[in-house]
Amino acid sequence: MEARHAVIAPDVAFARESANPMDRRLVFCAWFLATIQVLEGRGETFDLIREFCLGVTVEYVRPKSAWRRWLKGLPGMLLRAPVVGLFTGLLRRKVGRKGHADGFLVQIVTEPGVAFGFDIMECGIVKLFRKHGAERYVAILCEVDELTSSMAGLTLRREGTIALGAARCDFRFGIRGR
Repeated sequence: MEARHAVIAPDVAFARESANPMDRRLVFCAWFLATIQVLEGRGETFDLIREFCLGVTVEYVRPKSAWRRWLKGLPGMLLRAPVVGLFTGLLRRKVGRKGHADGFLVQIVTEPGVAFGFDIMECGIVKLFRKHGAERYVAILCEVDELTSSMAGLTLRREGTIALGAARCDFRFGIRGR
């Protein structure tokens, strides 16, 4: 897996220094891609690869202590705070421009009844997986979004994803229990 990651890593090296903070997700996604390619190279099925990746995600993001559980719930708490508008404005400026051609382009949206929303107009993960001939596996990472949102105390509503052929990935978050 490390050898496979060494081939992929140069394609995401920009992400660590990118002006767009969404690009940083690509560093972790490169490891997912390496894992997927190793498993695929061993003849594993799509379903087994999906199950394995989702299992790794659950273990990786599962809080291991009360402190980490509190931190995981922080996004849901922050979305209730009156300063969320300031955060949204700052984020809009950061993610609304591309940090790199292979990265993300995101638009922050506001809608009634939505605590926080954004549209991914260009997905760096799709670009990375496509470049390495693994585009059919990107939808697994879309499922990861649902897992991590739930752990943060949020609900996620989505109409479509670029990975599944939509023009954009629409993320609409609500606060669980509301």
